[in-house]
Amino acid sequence: MLGGFLALLSAASFALNVTALRRGVLTASVFQAIAITVPMGVPLFLVILLLFDCWTVLLNLSTNSIIYFSIAGILHFVFGRYSNYRSTQALGATQAGPITQLALFVSIFFAFFVLDENITIYLLIGMVMVLLGPTVILLVKKKNTITQSGINIDYKNGYKWGVLCALCFGSSPFFVKLALNDGGIKENIAGGFVSYIAATIFVFLIVLLSRSKLKDIYSLNNSGAKWFVVTGLLVFLSQLLRYMALGVAPVSVVEPIQRTTVIFRVVFSWLLNKQHEIINLTVLLGIFLSIIGVYLIIWQI
Repeated sequence: MLGGFLALLSAASFALNVTALRRGVLTASVFQAIAITVPMGVPLFLVILLLFDCWTVLLNLSTNSIIYFSIAGILHFVFGRYSNYRSTQALGATQAGPITQLALFVSIFFAFFVLDENITIYLLIGMVMVLLGPTVILLVKKKNTITQSGINIDYKNGYKWGVLCALCFGSSPFFVKLALNDGGIKENIAGGFVSYIAATIFVFLIVLLSRSKLKDIYSLNNSGAKWFVVTGLLVFLSQLLRYMALGVAPVSVVEPIQRTTVIFRVVFSWLLNKQHEIINLTVLLGIFLSIIGVYLIIWQI
């Protein structure tokens, strides 16, 4: 029960984060978004680490756990987040939702074929429904090419980055579970800190190799960069809740519930970004099909 509730809060926070991100990438780059949001997680997670008295747990993490948490962090916070941001930039937060739902396929694969959990016919039907969501949206893309504010929707790049995002987001929980080794919430918080440290180091290496000027990357003069700060805070909250959920519930429970984030995306996008999004009956149908599939999966787990 607690794990499901934490996963639901994480889904809502993640949706609001993506909605804020959508505003940011209208005037700033995705590269800047990653460079700002990922390092923000380190001091924020450090505070939580101290508040929950997880310092001893952190120091006692095994080498294997540190390695697996680091892999999960780089995979999720760098590659997955970058792909998600690119997909959101191309499609908008609302339309990017159903395609990133495909992460569920990867999570289910690891949960049922690697972690030896059970699979049923209803679970397979649910997965097909999840796949139908983005398919419906794609079939009528010619009618949904320009937003009210005049932004062109790039379906090709949006779906490409969405699939890459799904692969990263769907596989990272597997490495978290390997790192946990039956640990609880404190181990997950400590793991989240390790994941953010690894991801931040990786991001700084990319920044150095790109030879970009730090003052340009971390300048907040652009309105988009200010949205990235909000995004960083929200995504931190989302990931914290996600790690805590994984500490008290199975992957097969946490990940499907988190996929309900597309519902929150529609609500927040309508309230904050309606003129920059495509929100119509076709898109809502695609989202509805995805949600039906998700709940079929949750019902079977």
